[in-house]
Amino acid sequence: MVAIVIPARYGSTRLPGKPLADICGKPMIQHVYERACEVAAAQLVLVATDDERVAQAVQGFGGRCVMTSAHHPSGTDRLAEVMQQVPADIYLNLQGDEPLVRPQDVQRLAEGMLAAPDVAVGTLCHAIDAQEALNPNAVKVVLADNGDALYFSRSPIPYPRDAAEASYLKHVGVYAYRREVLQRYARLPQPMTERAEKLGQLRLMAAGLKLRAYVVKPTGPGVDTPECLERVRALMAGQQPGQLPSLANIRLLITDVDGVLTDGGLFYDATGECMKRFHVRDGLGMKLLMESGIQVAVLSGRDSATLRKRVADLGIELSMFGVKDKAAACHELMAQARSTPEQTACIGDDSIDLPAFSACGLSYAVPEAPSYVRNAATAVLSTPGGQGAFRELADAILQAQGKQELLGSARGYAAVMTRMAQ
Repeated sequence: MVAIVIPARYGSTRLPGKPLADICGKPMIQHVYERACEVAAAQLVLVATDDERVAQAVQGFGGRCVMTSAHHPSGTDRLAEVMQQVPADIYLNLQGDEPLVRPQDVQRLAEGMLAAPDVAVGTLCHAIDAQEALNPNAVKVVLADNGDALYFSRSPIPYPRDAAEASYLKHVGVYAYRREVLQRYARLPQPMTERAEKLGQLRLMAAGLKLRAYVVKPTGPGVDTPECLERVRALMAGQQPGQLPSLANIRLLITDVDGVLTDGGLFYDATGECMKRFHVRDGLGMKLLMESGIQVAVLSGRDSATLRKRVADLGIELSMFGVKDKAAACHELMAQARSTPEQTACIGDDSIDLPAFSACGLSYAVPEAPSYVRNAATAVLSTPGGQGAFRELADAILQAQGKQELLGSARGYAAVMTRMAQ
């Protein structure tokens, strides 16, 4: 028997009450449930939740629901608890925040598992472009010729060495597990790859289990943030939502200092603040951008001689210090750079940077930023502040604009090296 299980947590950190968010007159969980019921290969559809409010909503539209613990570290662990209550041979884990899921894609996954008993776990993927592949929040997968997954990563895989052409597949978080796999999952050791990438499927691969990914057409967006919810509402209402700006069009990158270019540490002597620790790779990233025609601006809520000296050493002409209103400051910097919001990106790490996020077309948070700052950003970088976070985004911009040669070849670097400073 094939059972579709839809995990639905009420207490989402990015969007509390997410399963019950109204979309075209129905709670989001109902849209997912109804689409799951269209999968002919499944004999059972149910919602697994840890909250009575979600359970009542599911029962209200005639769906089946089971209660699970609120303390599961992952969706797979929640699925293993469901297995103890609901017998089946194959369990399909369909996320409760994917109201645009296509029943035919889930059907293909179920049919693939039924036709290949040697496959332990099945999942889905679809093609993406090189720019999206640079986003660490988009998990990439490389497949063998028979569709078996070779590796999953937040990095762009395969890596386009020497700007060689590469194609990319994005992993779609829909899984099909055989019962015996779920019985083993909790006992499997967590490998280094899972700890490094924060991807649970790497635990299964490290244990030698076969994961097969079925390629489908590009899928609609899921719901992670209030902005995602509005986009999905527009799509389901037949409207065309606005598109995000592209790194390929960025002409100005505005960066905070403390917590982004530094690790946030402040060093004082008897005369006051005197030292900050900067990373040389960030400085080189700034110079590479500027030599490529992309302007860099430094925007700081603090002011110090140390900071001004670093900015001067790097030859940065656009800068503002001691700023309290970063939205207004961003608009002023855009005017000086003759850049539009759609051509501007910014990096920040704390509440003071949120107005800058709203002013710029694209915004990026360092990974150690508070959750509410990360949630407000377009994307979250993988490198911590003070350890090369700016360089990570600088490289992504150069790659998106077809300037990989500056990063990965001696000839490319030689073209600008005489003007470099770290």
